[in-house]
Amino acid sequence: MEQVQTMEEAIEWIHNLKTLGIKPGLARMEYMMERLNHPERRVKYLHVAGTNGKGSTVSFISEVLKRSGYLVGTFTSPYLIHFTNRIQINGEDISGEDLVKTLNQILPIAKELEESELGAPTEFEVVTAIAILYFAKIAYPEIVIWETGLGGRLDSTNIVHPILSVITSIGYDHMDLLGNTLEAIAFEKAGIIKSGVPVISGVEQEEAIAVIKQTATEKRAPVYQINEHFSIQTNKMTVNGSQFNFEGMFSKINDIEIKMQGPHQVKNAGVALMAIEILRQYYAFMVEEEGIMNGMKFTFWPGRFEKVMEDPLVILDGAHNPQGAISLVETIKLYDYNRLIMVTGILKDKAVDEFLHVVSSVADHLILTEPDNPRASKIEDLEQQIEGLQLPVTYQTISSWQEAVDTAVGMAEPKDLLIITGSLYLISDVRRYMIEKKKN
Repeated sequence: MEQVQTMEEAIEWIHNLKTLGIKPGLARMEYMMERLNHPERRVKYLHVAGTNGKGSTVSFISEVLKRSGYLVGTFTSPYLIHFTNRIQINGEDISGEDLVKTLNQILPIAKELEESELGAPTEFEVVTAIAILYFAKIAYPEIVIWETGLGGRLDSTNIVHPILSVITSIGYDHMDLLGNTLEAIAFEKAGIIKSGVPVISGVEQEEAIAVIKQTATEKRAPVYQINEHFSIQTNKMTVNGSQFNFEGMFSKINDIEIKMQGPHQVKNAGVALMAIEILRQYYAFMVEEEGIMNGMKFTFWPGRFEKVMEDPLVILDGAHNPQGAISLVETIKLYDYNRLIMVTGILKDKAVDEFLHVVSSVADHLILTEPDNPRASKIEDLEQQIEGLQLPVTYQTISSWQEAVDTAVGMAEPKDLLIITGSLYLISDVRRYMIEKKKN
């Protein structure tokens, strides 16, 4: 039977599954969990879905719990620096040795699946199974903050039965798989709601809230809805972060500080705080105000409005859909600058026209490029789209993202602002590239 010996071999084997693409449904996950004797039942999970804000919300919750003395697992995607970033315990990546060990337990089962009518598992399914095995058999966290990959209902992460579900937001993304309306997308995200399990909702559109509440009613799951059961009041917002007050059903906390920038991060922090409240009230998690204040203040999520250069000021932000672009624009308003230069590249399964409309409303000059991903929007397609839109911005196209970044940095003057945004695959590559350039 095929076995891997090193972390590099393990990652290469997993990445080779990319060619299988996305295959929604839980049948292959159910098969793997059955064969592994149901490790998914051994750990407490807090399941997080949503169009935007998942990663930041996961970070806020896990940082508060970690600073309150808990051993916290996190599962997130995609990774920004190393493959192993996806699976962490208290901020530390899964080790190469543990990655090899868990994958070798899954390999024979993956082979069985490949020869069955269900077909071979996808890359994401295998990574999800690795995370479950790692948390259940090796790391033993007290709770895992568990982020969906895509959607919710048919996402491979939905194999777990959590103690709490969180839906951060609903917006237009992955419409080819999730549907073309907010109601359809909300239905897919609400698929993580389980019978009797409390749900925190940061969703703000009435039609999407109605779908979530309807699903929760059917499952007899209590819903804690933003602006109904908990609220946030912003006191101060600057380029260095924000200060806000939180009021929930069980407590009120004033003057909470976060370093993550923009109004959307205040909202993500508020959703995270409501999740902490439920953990305290329903599940007797011991979280004091000091843990909350420190956790909120020191939460950092790479690639989310992250400064990577000072002169000129260069910021990376993984806004990759219209809703993310709107949040980006709101955050940019906090800055003073002469000219805004923007580099962007996104995937073709996104709402490209709407995304370009939003970013061009603030950019003085736009450089369109291609992320290094088979699903990337090609330069020739972007050129056609942007010409058809007749947007009020000067633009150029450069297919090589490295060349696009170098061109933008070269044209930026000291008081200009340079934003690199779009697909998280692009942000991941640019972040590595710029960090390496800094070292040299």
